[in-house]
Amino acid sequence: MKSVLAQPLALPCGSSLPNRLAKAAMTEGLATPKGVPTPALAQLYGLWSDGGAGLLLSGNIQIDADHLERPGNVVIDRAPDAEMQVALSNWASAATRNGNHFWAQLSHGGRQTQKMVNPHPKAPSAVKVGLPGGQFGEPVALTVEEIQTLVQRFAVAAVACQQAGFTGVQVHAAHGYLMSSFLSPRSNLRTDAYGGSLDNRARALLETVTAVRAAVGADFPVAVKLNSADFQKGGFAFEDSLQVARWLQDAGVDLIEISGGTYEQPKLLDIEGIEAVEEQNVAKSTVAREAYFVDFAQAMQAEVSIPLMVTGGFRRRDAMEQAIESGAADLVGIGRPMCVDTDAPARLLDGAEELVRYEQRLSLFPSWLAFLGKINALRSVAGFAVQFWFYAQLDELGKQGRAAPELSVFAATRRIMSLQKELLAGR
Repeated sequence: MKSVLAQPLALPCGSSLPNRLAKAAMTEGLATPKGVPTPALAQLYGLWSDGGAGLLLSGNIQIDADHLERPGNVVIDRAPDAEMQVALSNWASAATRNGNHFWAQLSHGGRQTQKMVNPHPKAPSAVKVGLPGGQFGEPVALTVEEIQTLVQRFAVAAVACQQAGFTGVQVHAAHGYLMSSFLSPRSNLRTDAYGGSLDNRARALLETVTAVRAAVGADFPVAVKLNSADFQKGGFAFEDSLQVARWLQDAGVDLIEISGGTYEQPKLLDIEGIEAVEEQNVAKSTVAREAYFVDFAQAMQAEVSIPLMVTGGFRRRDAMEQAIESGAADLVGIGRPMCVDTDAPARLLDGAEELVRYEQRLSLFPSWLAFLGKINALRSVAGFAVQFWFYAQLDELGKQGRAAPELSVFAATRRIMSLQKELLAGR
């Protein structure tokens, strides 16, 4: 019997995804210092296109060169010149060569821009990221005029991607980046039309979605990545997320990807943050033991009718099938397994029972120093070092055409830090 994962998914705009598996957005770091896609980035996405997913989501494509999530992000902060348009087209061509969709994730780093990129990033309010180590600088509050300019930049970037051959766009409003930080009363302390009440805090996101939709037309997929919650005391809560989802549906969004957390509380990575997780009032489902946010998606399904995508933690095929069959999710996102096994979706569709849980094998500290991971200041460092291992796998796939799973976390961290310094030096 054919798996439910192989069924197509119709979107409100009229497009259809060929199956229910998506390659989730993961930061690649494979653009030039100026933010232009490279042949390595095209090679990486060609491998993923061959891998069987119905949808590939790009990593952060930044709409402001001074607000990168990390060096090596693709940047579209204006209408592309000829070089940029060719590079974008080559990337899109490779990423869609097997008939799958390829959507551009459009983003702005906001206050989570590292100090080495911008010591004073723009944000809704001057609220600094509360992490030890001095990685993030003091943010500066955006003016209303600057907010409106950024809204239009999202639209410009969406059109550039559409013209290059991408088949859709996703506005990133999760994980504490700019649009996410507008939504949170903890990071948005504004007293004007963009702060205070939830409808004001959601204004920048809704204006962005409206501008993007107007720019790309009614039949081009427009999605939003939205936190189910920030999981921080005084932050964006699930009840807020439900209301924002209703507004996004009214604004003509085709799909909402449910995620959660910020750099301060990295729930998406299943890493402990520097403070206790703020529990949310939502019923736990049996699938939630496998996936981090499926219980929130199930609760949201009662409030909206547009498709929902859930990313984070899925490894077992039966859990993915249960999520689809129960109505908790319409689309399942796969992330870290595809940093090594680029054909993970095809394996699942062919009957594989489970994907490899690489994260369980990885640690910055050897076993005899494992106690260091219990220290608050080092716990986050160790967690992000494991992320660098996955970054290094993407670098290997893009440049060499194969992963390097034998690489240690320490060696991967040194490699990525060195690459980032080179990219910064070339800006």
